[in-house]
Amino acid sequence: MNTSILQFLRTNGEQLDADIAKALHMTKPQVLNHIAELSTKGEVICCRVTRFVGGKKVEGVSCRLSAYVPPKATGPKPGAKRGAAAAAATSVEAYVA
Repeated sequence: MNTSILQFLRTNGEQLDADIAKALHMTKPQVLNHIAELSTKGEVICCRVTRFVGGKKVEGVSCRLSAYVPPKATGPKPGAKRGAAAAAATSVEAYVA
């Protein structure tokens, strides 16, 4: 079951324990036990949260995969030379070398 929870979190991102239980057709205590095991192994990170959905207070445990690294940003990098400035810099480096 731990692998199915990990796979669910990989595909859906951060989720509440109730959402995990509903999606995987498990009871909430079963999910909490599996999440506790995964947390001690360092595979997931969990915290208690309180959310308000439609004016109703919902308390639960929010879980996500540990060591998540967001994808690399696209576009020019800070300090990157552009256009004519880049061409001028390379021509000067060619004469120096």
